[in-house]
Amino acid sequence: QVQLVESGGGSVQTGGSLRLSCAGSGRSFGKYNMAWFRQAPGKEREFVAAISWRRGTTDYSDSVKGRFSISRDNAQNTVYLQMNSLKPEDTAVYYCAADSAMWRPSLSRDDRKYDGWGQGTQVTVSS
Repeated sequence: QVQLVESGGGSVQTGGSLRLSCAGSGRSFGKYNMAWFRQAPGKEREFVAAISWRRGTTDYSDSVKGRFSISRDNAQNTVYLQMNSLKPEDTAVYYCAADSAMWRPSLSRDDRKYDGWGQGTQVTVSS
């Protein structure tokens, strides 16, 4: 199982940028698809982005496509979320997660497919 710790959250104004990092422990980090989810107050957790264990495939929710970019460095056991052109509706706690299965051939947007979760990092975007 991969243990995850997020960092990089903070407060920015509309149009600003942040880069979130998620550090994983364990030698199997590179065998898992990874994803970012977020949860705003009073709302359900929602999918943001995912990247395959091979780094060749990514997936984004429509709400962030073109503004956010997910990447990973398996040598550093780290996955990143570059967030540009931030909007107030991006305000949420952001979580990274590891797929429950190694080497899954396809990316999932279903949080039930992920069982390794970090503690979350707060992102606040003010208008």
